[in-house]
Amino acid sequence: MEPRPFIKMHGLGNDFVIVDAREQPFTPSVAAARRIADRRFGVGCDQIVILEPAPNGAADVFLRFRNVDGREAEACGNGTRCAAALVMAETGAKALTLQTLAGILRAETRGAETRGAEAAGGGAPGLGPVSVDMGEARTAWHDIPLAREMDTLHLDLTAGPLRDGVGTGMGNPHATFFVDDIAAIDMASLGPKLEHDPLFPEQANIGVAQVTGPDRLRLRVWERSAGLTLACGSGSCAATVAAARRGLTGRKVTLDLDGGPIEIEWRDDNHVVMTGPVATAFTGVLDPALLADAP
Repeated sequence: MEPRPFIKMHGLGNDFVIVDAREQPFTPSVAAARRIADRRFGVGCDQIVILEPAPNGAADVFLRFRNVDGREAEACGNGTRCAAALVMAETGAKALTLQTLAGILRAETRGAETRGAEAAGGGAPGLGPVSVDMGEARTAWHDIPLAREMDTLHLDLTAGPLRDGVGTGMGNPHATFFVDDIAAIDMASLGPKLEHDPLFPEQANIGVAQVTGPDRLRLRVWERSAGLTLACGSGSCAATVAAARRGLTGRKVTLDLDGGPIEIEWRDDNHVVMTGPVATAFTGVLDPALLADAP
């Protein structure tokens, strides 16, 4: 492969290597994707986001997501917001559509424009917070998916103090557990066990949430293949849906993540909208040696 420019962006510390492949295809091997995502031997990120032309003009852009293990993912909330901010800054558009393996999503800017130092604190130059409609929440067991039929409001799943979780599909599978003291939960130990539980044929993102107010949650998420991240957009959506289904909060919630707060609204039409800041960290070029097929 030739050297490829990239942009490093993040949403509340949930970070991404973004490569524009709308004119020149970019299809790294599994081994190459792992090296790019490696924080010691590559650039380092929670996911790689590849911008491609949308087939048949179905959307403004097609987004392809690669996990740190090199495999393809269906959806990524913060990655979608970062990519949307990038394309909107490029085109001057205030709204656009993005096609993913999970479906077509709509994104738009919110609030006043940001410039200079203000943007560096949590936005993209020329853009305020970015919202994305993550589509419909999926609560049927086979849509998440689970390996067997069960009540998704009370999952038959236990690991240490984590029990009675809620299953939600946001284009990718999630299990959310509500606890009294989130600081007491050993995510590094329990997250991998639950991620790979046989209940999840496609593995799962594991969220642990604590209700801190009528419409506020403290949330930490163990993401499948990435581990514990500073923020997880789809996990925040899943936690909001789970809390509302349990009657713990309303349908519009602020979630305090390790990387900062994000706002989620589970609308009456079953669509889930997330709004939060994005930022550009730096730009660079991927060396051909990093992209070679050899492991």
